[in-house]
Amino acid sequence: MSQSDRTPRVRLVDVARAAGVSKTTVSDALNGAGRLPAATREHVQKVARALGYRPNATARLLRAGHTRLLGLAAREYVETPWVYADLAYFSQIVTATTQAALAHGYGVVLLPTYGPDDCWLDIPLDGVFVIDPVEGDPMVRDFLAAGVPVVADRRALAEVPVETREAGRWVDFDYGAAVRQVLDHLEAAGAERIAVVAGATTACFHQQSVRAYHEWCAEQGREPRIACLPAPGVEHTLQAVTELLAAPAPPDALFTLVELSPPLLLDTIRRLGRSVPGDLLLACTTEDSAACYTDPPISTLSFLPGETAQAAVDLLVDRLEGREGDPGHLFSADFRVRASSAVPERRGARRG
Repeated sequence: MSQSDRTPRVRLVDVARAAGVSKTTVSDALNGAGRLPAATREHVQKVARALGYRPNATARLLRAGHTRLLGLAAREYVETPWVYADLAYFSQIVTATTQAALAHGYGVVLLPTYGPDDCWLDIPLDGVFVIDPVEGDPMVRDFLAAGVPVVADRRALAEVPVETREAGRWVDFDYGAAVRQVLDHLEAAGAERIAVVAGATTACFHQQSVRAYHEWCAEQGREPRIACLPAPGVEHTLQAVTELLAAPAPPDALFTLVELSPPLLLDTIRRLGRSVPGDLLLACTTEDSAACYTDPPISTLSFLPGETAQAAVDLLVDRLEGREGDPGHLFSADFRVRASSAVPERRGARRG
């Protein structure tokens, strides 16, 4: 269903206009407040039902107090429904967020990645942690506009109106610097044709990472070799890897920016007749601990889900409980070099 096909959300002002009364009267009638004649209250309620009006749960929450619930959402590939907790990074950040929230006496609600506009506002929450917000993210905008504190990245907060930005906090990485670190390592290890697998999303992580890769290739005089996945999933990723390695002049290094099982990736590469690190250096952005135990162990780039989640929850709780604190946290990614991308001397020593 396209956005133009969706039924517009009925607002309080729409009910007021149809009932011929003020917004205050509608609010009092629907919330059992004020001193209204019974006939007026019944009339407003009847009009609201006829229009399909749904009270905004967030607005009710702001009037009634706190629920001690924090929302958590991953915003990659928002055009289609998918279960982000299936991937190692998101699974770990969900677990870490839940643990950090429970330590503060809060629960966690996983928010949908896909649904009617502003459907998330029907879930009563004290605060929200938005991972990988998309460009101009409506979830960040809507919660901040409703006065609900949000932790996202710096770009997402910069895109919302100044008057609602005060309730926002951020956790972020220098994604470009992290990508360049890996590319420089692969080049130093002897790679001349470095291919990248990324996501075709407007999430800041993928946009900045892809931009850094193209800039690095231009600086080094290299031809970019990149596959951008239109949707999440193992099949899309393996197909992209297969197409890259089947090219007439195949890459001699592969850097994946999307999560995939390390053993499965190695098996696919071997089925295509390539060896790691013999004729293909390999580095993966993954939180899957299996990367340490494959043969060979795989070099990994980590974006620290545990530390990120702890910082995000602390920022939200400080904001909710009236404590002054930092506006955000900037982290450095953790790049672990292992045998899959060893420099030539180390590869020779390993074979010996």
